[in-house]
Amino acid sequence: MSEFPSSTGVQDRLPAQPAAPRSGSKVRSLVASTVGNVLEWYEWSAYAVFAPFIAQVMFEPSNTASGILATLGVFAVSFLFRPLGGVVFGWIADRKGRKFVLVTTMLMMAAGSLIIGLMPTHENIGVWAAVILLLARVVQGFAHGGESATSTAYIAEIAPNNRRGLWSSVIHVAIVGGSILAYLLGAVITDVLGDDAVLAWGWRIPFLLGALLAIVALLLRRHMDESDVFEEGAASTVPVLAQDNAWPRARVIKTATRMVLFTAGITAVHYTWSSYISTYAITSQGMDPSLAYWMSLAAQSVALISLPLFGMLSDRIGRKRQVLFFAVASAVLVFPLTAMVSDSWWSLFIPQAIALTLWALASSIFAAMQAENFPTSMRTRGIGFAYSLGVALFGGTAPYLNQLFVGWGLSWVFSVYIILLCVCTLAATMSMKETRGIDLRELDKAE
Repeated sequence: MSEFPSSTGVQDRLPAQPAAPRSGSKVRSLVASTVGNVLEWYEWSAYAVFAPFIAQVMFEPSNTASGILATLGVFAVSFLFRPLGGVVFGWIADRKGRKFVLVTTMLMMAAGSLIIGLMPTHENIGVWAAVILLLARVVQGFAHGGESATSTAYIAEIAPNNRRGLWSSVIHVAIVGGSILAYLLGAVITDVLGDDAVLAWGWRIPFLLGALLAIVALLLRRHMDESDVFEEGAASTVPVLAQDNAWPRARVIKTATRMVLFTAGITAVHYTWSSYISTYAITSQGMDPSLAYWMSLAAQSVALISLPLFGMLSDRIGRKRQVLFFAVASAVLVFPLTAMVSDSWWSLFIPQAIALTLWALASSIFAAMQAENFPTSMRTRGIGFAYSLGVALFGGTAPYLNQLFVGWGLSWVFSVYIILLCVCTLAATMSMKETRGIDLRELDKAE
């Protein structure tokens, strides 16, 4: 960090820097953050997993296609509140600390799940069921934006510089882990209860369970350490935390724009192949729901294993190569992989496993690259805006647009859309510097 002339008297007024947390304490904090992330993403993914059933009980049941589209529309709208949550909670996290926000967002996600699990259906209150569902998802979307940005900044800040790729990969391990839990529960519930019971009441189980498990995550997060990078900045870097001009405005705008484009292809591939593809296989290809859930579970397990391995690889060879390979391969393979999906088990498992493994190449280091491109004073806000806006524009809308084009008989248009977004990720990555092993404190210096 740069020093200030002693004549200013600034140094004399600064408190002593806090001692950095010990390694064991950092690992416990990593575990606490990750467990909370898993549960948040489980609650978020449960909605997509049970979308075929939610569509029939929360919207007009006589028109299944319209109900599916409306359900995915709610999914998309909730994403639009993620950038707002990322900016608001990011502002709080950059001033009050990362830990406070991670506890607050956990509470909000749990409340949203509880509301969905207990709410009346279309049969009981008509259109108001859709309104309550939308409001609950908006609350979750707002909280999710803050959670994603803050956990990304937090884990990157507590990680050793030379292992930040590995440590940051747990962000997306949690994303896939939460999704796997949701799909596992979906497969078990549909196997044990059958479609009629799931439609009647079984779809509520994952949301009520999520609200209950949130208590465990809250207990763990209460004992996390604050990020030492944040605390050192708060103790010794007045211009960085007291002002927002450590970086020129033009540099901030350029970085944020680049990170939105960087997010585009990665998030579109993710939500297409983790959240939508099973719904497509069930509703458009006639696959049995239980089989679709088990195959999605298996495919996502492959990606889950790949994530930490790719994170470690990036700490050795650098970040950019992996993202560039993802962008090119995903663009080239989108048409053949989508064409494979039909009603047989292998037709979902194989393309989904390939697509999500490619996604793991980029997503394993996504959190590290986001954190390595913003200074401490605006890291959470910057990530919250760029990440949440990118996901809202290109990720949350992916299931809806995909279903819309399928309904129009133009499914190929969405594949072209995926290719264009992968080109955006490719271009953004090529314009970045390699950041492997960088000390995050170096980003706090004004240029």
